[in-house]
Amino acid sequence: MASHIGAKRLVVGAHYGLGEWLAQRLTAVVLGVYVIALGVCVIVQRDLRYDTWSAIFVPLWAKVVTLLALAALLYHAWIGMRDIWMDYVKPAGLRLTLQVATILWLAACAVWSVQILWRV
Repeated sequence: MASHIGAKRLVVGAHYGLGEWLAQRLTAVVLGVYVIALGVCVIVQRDLRYDTWSAIFVPLWAKVVTLLALAALLYHAWIGMRDIWMDYVKPAGLRLTLQVATILWLAACAVWSVQILWRV
């Protein structure tokens, strides 16, 4: 009779682990810095109308920084939603459908955001 120590463990999942955890934290820091900087710009403006609000995003550097923050937001959202789908949705077909829908939604939001930003 063979002695088996411990239960045989089935290892599943993508095992993103530390790298994705760090990416989530890094994107959160980028977003936090961006929101604080944008908040300072808004507070400095005395009369906040559409003209003054849109003037914040006219310089090229402001558009580039906003695009970096947008990329951080989209990646942050993707990591979070992917983890939710992987952790709580067990049927593989449904999980894949939800992941593809999330990717399409985030891509549509990215295109729409870039269009809005470049119209200013």
